[in-house]
Amino acid sequence: MTIQLSAVEIPVADQRIEGSFVTTSALLPGVLLVHGWDGSQAQYIARAHELAALGCICLTIDLRGHARHRAQRMEVTPEDNLQDVLAGLDTLRSHPGVDERAIAIVGSSYGGYLAALATALRPVRWLALRAPAIYEDPDWQRPKGLLDREKLNTYRRGLIPAESNRALRACGEFRGDVLVVESETDNMVPHEVIRSYVNAFKQAHSLTYRVLSGADHALSADEMRQAYGLQLVNWMTEMLLGAKAASASVRPVPRAPA
Repeated sequence: MTIQLSAVEIPVADQRIEGSFVTTSALLPGVLLVHGWDGSQAQYIARAHELAALGCICLTIDLRGHARHRAQRMEVTPEDNLQDVLAGLDTLRSHPGVDERAIAIVGSSYGGYLAALATALRPVRWLALRAPAIYEDPDWQRPKGLLDREKLNTYRRGLIPAESNRALRACGEFRGDVLVVESETDNMVPHEVIRSYVNAFKQAHSLTYRVLSGADHALSADEMRQAYGLQLVNWMTEMLLGAKAASASVRPVPRAPA
């Protein structure tokens, strides 16, 4: 299978963010990969290649506040970055090789939080969250880089009712298939946050929950990254084979009411 890499610029607000398409030549499921805070699309190109080899068209993006737009780090808000993700999804869906009825989002940490939110605003079939972070709703329009870390850590140490948080409410409405991966020794996203996400997926078609033994939040060791890659590829393989067996075309997940 021939895999091609091509750069793309995505308009959002009055600016442009950079992305990279990793594609094959057939009409295929689309996967958007969203990095975490302090990350970039460069960290996810290898993962995109792995998913493209399964028969997907993958798009990685740089959120504003990162990479070319790093100067905006102390200005960009979660609302701004959600618009980046939505612009990425719209760009992915418009690609001529993508089956717009078969869209997946893979998000890590802050990117997982944004991915969960995006499912309430765009049709998404598959959602993979690695160490998804969570934030208080009143911080939605505050600069992400200026949030009170101590206050946020306190918020994350308890189980969060789904109805009290917009990301968890979106998870509660999601009807597609879900993968949630926790890092066993994560000191940024504690177990209570992961449990809050898992508890929220009441209407998901399926929910797969995995713990990476000995892994930290950043997956700093090669073996940790490889273990996560294996979990993601195996799950996505199962999802694609199941969808193919069930129907020649995958049905889109209905968008949650506004």
